[in-house]
Amino acid sequence: MRKRTSIAAGTALAVSGGVIAYPLFFRRWCLTWGARPGEVSMKLPGDELLTEPGIVSTRAVWVDAPASAIWPWLVQMGPGRGGAYTYDWIENLFGLGMHSADKILPQYQDLQVGDAQRLGKRGPLLRVAVLEAERSLVLRSDDGNWVWAFSLVPETAGTRLVSRNRIAARGGQLPVRMFNLLVMEPGSLIMERKMLLGIKQRAEDLARQVRS
Repeated sequence: MRKRTSIAAGTALAVSGGVIAYPLFFRRWCLTWGARPGEVSMKLPGDELLTEPGIVSTRAVWVDAPASAIWPWLVQMGPGRGGAYTYDWIENLFGLGMHSADKILPQYQDLQVGDAQRLGKRGPLLRVAVLEAERSLVLRSDDGNWVWAFSLVPETAGTRLVSRNRIAARGGQLPVRMFNLLVMEPGSLIMERKMLLGIKQRAEDLARQVRS
């Protein structure tokens, strides 16, 4: 009985520590991984589609390639298309049908405003809201609760790939809010970091092929 009590007390203490430590010390880093201060604060296409979000994440990566080498990987993303360039096995545990491509798929390059794709059988329907070739791709869920924007910002020696999520986190019971805070937010960093680095690798490989 004492052992069980000690385990329960230890678990409660660990959870309490996480509840306190994450918002104070890790949340900003989690929501802004890789992004420069100016990228976090700057207005991006798609911000106007959800003006009062509950959660905003801005994550970024530098790519040693022009925007033209990054753009094809963005427009072919999605289930049943080019995948998400992240951990497919995790995505597919949720039935998302993601299979990350390692080559450009011509059949998925003609993306248009209004095109939609559903994340899983019961997931949100994401629709292309903004499409500026080699500059901006913005997806918006049909329920209006999620806006996901990609921006390509050219630099002298490469391109900044910026990903911004705006989510309308409305109320909910405390356990749900704590789950979103302590599990979903860090989990989103794990998946999105892998995605951004996956796009970076693919775009840089493509740029080297073009140069040679």
